[in-house]
Formats: sequence, C-alpha cells, structure tokens
Amino acid sequence: MDDIARLAKVSKPTVSRALSNSPLVKDATREHVLEIARKHGYAVNRNAQKLRHKRTNTIAVSLDFRSHKQNHISDPFIFELLAGVAEALGDLNQDLLLCAPDHNNADAFQQMLLSRGADGFIVLGQGHRENMLEAFAASGAPLVVWGAAGEHTGYCVVGSDNYLGGQLAGDYFIRKNRKRFLFFGDTSFREIQLRHDGLQQVVANSGNEIEIDTLTLSNFSYEAAFNAATNYLGKRRSPPDAVFAFSDTAAMAFVCAFRDAGIEAGKEASIVGYNDIPSAAYFNPPVTTIKQDIHQAGKQLVSSLMRLLDGEDAPSSTIHTELIVRDT
Repeated sequence: MDDIARLAKVSKPTVSRALSNSPLVKDATREHVLEIARKHGYAVNRNAQKLRHKRTNTIAVSLDFRSHKQNHISDPFIFELLAGVAEALGDLNQDLLLCAPDHNNADAFQQMLLSRGADGFIVLGQGHRENMLEAFAASGAPLVVWGAAGEHTGYCVVGSDNYLGGQLAGDYFIRKNRKRFLFFGDTSFREIQLRHDGLQQVVANSGNEIEIDTLTLSNFSYEAAFNAATNYLGKRRSPPDAVFAFSDTAAMAFVCAFRDAGIEAGKEASIVGYNDIPSAAYFNPPVTTIKQDIHQAGKQLVSSLMRLLDGEDAPSSTIHTELIVRDT
C-alpha cells in the first residue's frame, strides 16, 4: 500500500479509502489509485481486511438437509429461495457461506459465530429442529429463519401466510363444488400443519358435507409423492375430487398419478400446489398454486438479519400470499 501511495502521489489513507470504495474519495482520485493498483498487481487481502473490522461481511445460510432422506433435495423451491437470498446479499456486498449438513446443532452454529466464520445466520427451513434453533437464538446469536412462527417462537421468522394459503385452496375447491378433499403432506412440519388447518377451517365454515382425508409423505421428492399418490388411488373406491398438495412438485406428481388412473386433473378433480415454482406454469396441465413471492422473501430474510446485526429489533414477518389459478 505504501508503494501504491508513492506511485499515485497520494497518502496511504487515501489509498485505503479508494480501495474500500469510501465516499470520502473523489471519483477521479479513486480511479487513479485503482488504475495504478491494477497495473502493479496489487489487491486487498480480504481475509486480513476482515480481521481489522467488527464484521466479516459473510452470512451463513443453512438448508434443512435433515428433512430430506439421504440429504437428497429435489424440490426446486428451496433453490429458488436460496437464489433470492443470494441476490439480496449481493446487493449489500455480503458474502454467502452455505453451511454443511452437519451444522444442525447449536454448538456447531455457535462455534462458527465465535470463530468469526460468519456475522449471522439465515436458516432456510425449520424442519424438526426448532428446539436447536431456540437454543441458538437464546445465546444471543443473530438468526433469521424461513418457516412459520409459533405462539412462543424465540427467534425471527419470515414466511408466507400458510394458514391463509390453506383457506385460499379450500375456497377454490368449494367454488369448484368439490366434495372429497385430500390434503397431501406431512403435518408434523409447522408450515404444513398451518396449511391443513386453514383448509379445515374453510370446510367447517362452509356448512357443506365435505370429506377431508390426509396423505402423509415419507420424503419430499417427486418420486415419493408419485408413489404415495399412486398407492393411495389404488386403494380408494371413490378417489378425491380435490387435492391440496404441500408443494408444486407434489401437485405435479398427483396430476400424473391421476392421469395413470384415468382421471383428468382440472375437470374431474381440482389440484392446488404450493410455492409457484417456475415449472408450475409450464407443466401439462399448468398447475394452480399458492404463490410465495421468492424475491420478497429473500429481501425480507436479509433485511431482518441486517437489522439484528445493527442491534435493532427484527420481529417475525409474513410475505404476500396469493392463489394463482391455472388449469388444475
């Protein structure tokens, strides 16, 4: 840095400010310093720079690997959400550190924080590790989670209005005059349970004679959803005429299972998925779904974490949730 200052005929602090893009340096001076730095192969050592500052400008992101058999994640939604977070972090010049699957206990997270591996944490999916997240948040760690907040959740949660999503699906089925509802998903997950509750509430308020059955999945893959749907339809004398699936992937699988059983989705039976992944609009037939705004979700997750890092409060929040009607 001394050499760059001498060659540029400016002070060493000016070089430091220019290389860190400080607004205290005029544009012409900054470009002059950067040109000389490039010419002589000088670059800032970012790791050394981080040691001098209070923050690493690195955010750790943890996926809910444990909820997927053999660490196999096949639902595109989680990657759409990860992309939304990455975009929002990039806008703030923050690095993203994707945590390994074994970082699913509070001690591992705490060690990352104490060793300055990251400034804070974004967890994409609560899964069945809410107790671990509660323990980590109780230590004072900056933590934001994609999921669904409970009555006494002790950390910041960002998610869609899952209960409303269930209501929207139920209202849609009733408008279609459907009578035999099937909820397709694992209600041991808080988000999915809320969707089921919203669907049940609509049925209870309708005054109509409507059956509701539940089909639980062993994992979240397309293959598991298709096999479960096929087995279910093979055992039923009266197939459902309305299916509310926990994801678009599961909804697509049920469309194919219906087709194999000689049932036309959209005419003989209505299907509603969840998430509005890009392929849902181009599937045959295009899938009716509950949309979660991924762009808004990424921005809100990052914004909430930045508030925590700045010492501010970050209450749990809900992103926009709406029904997207297509052919099913």
